Amino acid sequence: MVKRENMKPEEIKPEEVYKIIEKLAREGNPPSKIGLILRDQYGIGDVRKVTGKKLSRILEELGFKKEVPEDLTNLLKKAVKLLNHLSKHKKDFRSKRALEILEGKINSLAKYYIRKGKLPKSWKYDRERVALLIR
Repeated sequence: MVKRENMKPEEIKPEEVYKIIEKLAREGNPPSKIGLILRDQYGIGDVRKVTGKKLSRILEELGFKKEVPEDLTNLLKKAVKLLNHLSKHKKDFRSKRALEILEGKINSLAKYYIRKGKLPKSWKYDRERVALLIR
């Protein structure tokens, strides 16, 4: 695969983009990082203009669909870090408040994904379960 710094996105074939995306996904890169690599190294600012499909759709077609969407996963990781911190520092009220706000964001985003069908209807945020889910 040749990097295409000097080529315009219109000159790159959709098949090449599919191969690049598949290679990057196999390396374990999340969708956001794949988008950044495509933009910075290959000069593809918008995957949809080249292929006619969103990056997430292409990843689903290639079989790289995640159980939990990436933005929700990032919030869950942050919650696990805060929970670990609070287990050691019980008097840190600022972090307790930050955790409450973060859990509100998680619940709102989860409700949206349940409504859109990307999460099962039975999915619930649980402090004990989320630590196991993230590892």
